[in-house]
Amino acid sequence: MLADLVAGAAEDAVAREASRPFDAVVAAARSQRPPCDPHTLRPGGQTVGIIAEIKRASPSKGPLADIPDPVWLAGQYEAGGASAISVLTEQRRFLGSLDDLEAVSGAVTVPVLRKDFVTSDYQVVEARAHGASLVLLIMAALTDEQASSLLDTVRHWGMNALVEAHNDDEVRRAVDLGADIIGVNARDLNTFDVDISLFGRLRELIPTTVAAVAESAVTSPADVARYRSEGADYVLVGEALVTGDNPQKTVREYLAS
Repeated sequence: MLADLVAGAAEDAVAREASRPFDAVVAAARSQRPPCDPHTLRPGGQTVGIIAEIKRASPSKGPLADIPDPVWLAGQYEAGGASAISVLTEQRRFLGSLDDLEAVSGAVTVPVLRKDFVTSDYQVVEARAHGASLVLLIMAALTDEQASSLLDTVRHWGMNALVEAHNDDEVRRAVDLGADIIGVNARDLNTFDVDISLFGRLRELIPTTVAAVAESAVTSPADVARYRSEGADYVLVGEALVTGDNPQKTVREYLAS
């Protein structure tokens, strides 16, 4: 599944570059307002922070929510106290778009993450051109050389990366890369199986100077509380927020857990 997602995202990026060349994207990135402080997501806070996600669908569950107004949803997240907002831009399986990213980035004051299967400099600069302050880099989809080069590009544009891992080897690779933010995804992107105990098992491999993000498998405040007790600095939540009735209230409940 991961290989298919990565290949599809790369193919779509090539198609976009054919109609909007790299130089044009660079110019758009330079004209954007500056990104949020790339070190806004810091380790060792007093309580767990929430990265709230705008997510219309997933490969494992299909459509989740229509989200006709992503700006409204992002505003609810920010009003609820979210530390950052994640926007899916992968269009084939997650039904996301760069339009969503740009609209949300222009409407909120917290950092916005481009969540996609990024493997090229074009996609990184494209993220900045649409207002992102953070970019997802998935270690399972990248070699060490690719990850290092992409992280350099991310930082060159004043952004930071959420570097995602799913096992001990990938966490160690992310640490060696010099990542400032490391996420442990409870969902295996090859099989889409979920293991909520994974973050707790891998947390000790993440230095205390690095922001540790627990991703996936959140359905209630108890799940957030568990991640907090295991040392998470932030918890990324998507499905539980987009399928709920009151996203602002839910974010507040998660923060209070």
